[in-house]
Amino acid sequence: MAPLHLHPSLAPHRHPPPPTSRRLLVVPGPQGKGGRGGEARDGELSGRGREGRRWARGETPARRSGAGNFGRGEKGASGSVGKKGKKKAKASANEGKLRVELDMCSKRGDVMGAISLYDSAVKEGIRMGQHHYGVLLYLCSSAALGFVQPAKSGNAGSGIASIGQLDSSSMESVGNSEGNDVRSEGLSEDQEGSKINLFASDDGVVEKPSKIAVSDELREYARTRGFEIFEKMCSEEEKVPMSEAALTAVARMAMSMGNGDMAFDIVKQMKDQGIAPKLRSYGPALTAFCNSSNIDKAFEVEAHMLESGVRLEEPELETLLRASVATRQGDRVYYLLHKFRTTVRQVSPYTAKLLEAWFRSTTASKVGKRKWDAGVITKAIENNGGGWHGLGWLGRGKWTISHSHIDSNGVCLACGEKLDIIDLDPKETEDFATLVAKLAIKRERRSNFENFQKWLEKHGPFDAVVDGANVGLYSHKHLSLSKINIVADVMRQRFQSRKFPLIVVHNRHLTGERMQKPSNRKLVEKWKQSNAIYATPTGSNDDWYWLYAAIKCKCLIVTNDEMRDHTFQLLERDFFPKWKERHQVRFTFEDSCATLQMPPPCSVVIQESEKGQWHIPISEEGLLETKRTWLCVTRCN
Repeated sequence: MAPLHLHPSLAPHRHPPPPTSRRLLVVPGPQGKGGRGGEARDGELSGRGREGRRWARGETPARRSGAGNFGRGEKGASGSVGKKGKKKAKASANEGKLRVELDMCSKRGDVMGAISLYDSAVKEGIRMGQHHYGVLLYLCSSAALGFVQPAKSGNAGSGIASIGQLDSSSMESVGNSEGNDVRSEGLSEDQEGSKINLFASDDGVVEKPSKIAVSDELREYARTRGFEIFEKMCSEEEKVPMSEAALTAVARMAMSMGNGDMAFDIVKQMKDQGIAPKLRSYGPALTAFCNSSNIDKAFEVEAHMLESGVRLEEPELETLLRASVATRQGDRVYYLLHKFRTTVRQVSPYTAKLLEAWFRSTTASKVGKRKWDAGVITKAIENNGGGWHGLGWLGRGKWTISHSHIDSNGVCLACGEKLDIIDLDPKETEDFATLVAKLAIKRERRSNFENFQKWLEKHGPFDAVVDGANVGLYSHKHLSLSKINIVADVMRQRFQSRKFPLIVVHNRHLTGERMQKPSNRKLVEKWKQSNAIYATPTGSNDDWYWLYAAIKCKCLIVTNDEMRDHTFQLLERDFFPKWKERHQVRFTFEDSCATLQMPPPCSVVIQESEKGQWHIPISEEGLLETKRTWLCVTRCN
């Protein structure tokens, strides 16, 4: 594998001296807990003990604990081992000690301490491996971006959100002759500064993670040393295997200089090195191009991501949308709206504000067809399963934007339009059931799940399925069969057949002293006689069973499970959230009464009408659907 090298203009020759300024960090003080904000004096980390406060003055934790003198005081191997064995054991011990010390620096966000450890290790001739370099590069790249996020073992996060602060200068103006700008259209006042964290919480408040802000002097020093460390990692002398994390860190350092081309080149080289790029690998290039309003290059990065099988998430789409709005790219805003529709379905409050800014701009009022074939539009909507046509902006003129709600019949209270119910078509349903069965058989004992399929074929179909553990353990330490029975009875009354729903529960919940109570035994016997209970066998995951049954029977599933854990991540297909929305019934208990929250009367997803109107749901956790806020965007065509 050929080693990677930096562009000659970026390759360091001799690293500069470490920063000597007495104000290296600016630490946001804790809010509401008596903490103090502002600049930390003498490099102290606000809110930390003495051991974390002196690295800016050269008294690093590593030096105080003896780090840097890795070869001193180490005991040799036993007398029976030869000199080579002693030397090898000593080297291994030193490498292990260095790893522990670097991990501690990463956990504290101690950049200078880590660099000091590196210098000492080089001086002592200690060989460093992939992990050592990974932690060093993570810390240097974080500091180069202007902050250090304390992290375990140099974990740079999973996507563009790990970059954190982005340049907001390209958000200054949507770019119309009247001077309408994004800030004047209602975006957060936090954008008044030169930097902004783009990632808002569900309640619309911009989150400010616990990050240590870094001075410009230390940023430059960390970046220079980071490139030097990477060059050593790539050298023929070291021959350290390259990793995605190391290359991503270098891309982050390139982004800190605004060098999107270098950051993108690094991702491209990953394939040449036999390394699969991750979502976070693309963040630096995407961010750099969007910050410089190089929209063509930004979408070139997006195309490369799709080609590599890397799916963009909401932060990446938000970044592209921000740049597209700022550069007045109407077609690309339209494209991204549909990407949001298929990827996240509902948008964050920040994305909603970006979209409001777009629709209020003069540019948005000028995009769209004046005439179109209504029949073609209607047909496209039917072929797409309802809710969108994807044939471009319709109409011309100023948009009207309302914050609206959808009533219990699925009608928008602002414009009176009935929103669509979008469900899986028969082929998608069958494909989904096949996928779940395939994954279940792969992870379960083959005979166990196949026996369940045969049982379901014999005793089904059912009008509903109940996730027994989820219902029975609601506010209980032990499974409550009476709660399951209450929910099953409420569901049974909703169907003309009056047939019991299928109750899926792991067999471990049906054993033990509690299950010997007459009332519990009576309930289980009643369900068995109705062929309405299936006890999954030992070693099985009952999630696969109730999910498969609900899909195969095309029926409702009663569970409060948000279906976000590893089991359901395997099902990341466009039709999984669509199916979940239309088939999941949530529940609550008050005293001995169960209240069921049935699926919404319309699909809670971005919808585009045949008239060119838009309805955009905003992410709001824990609210009834009738309370959810939607953007209703219309215009007179």
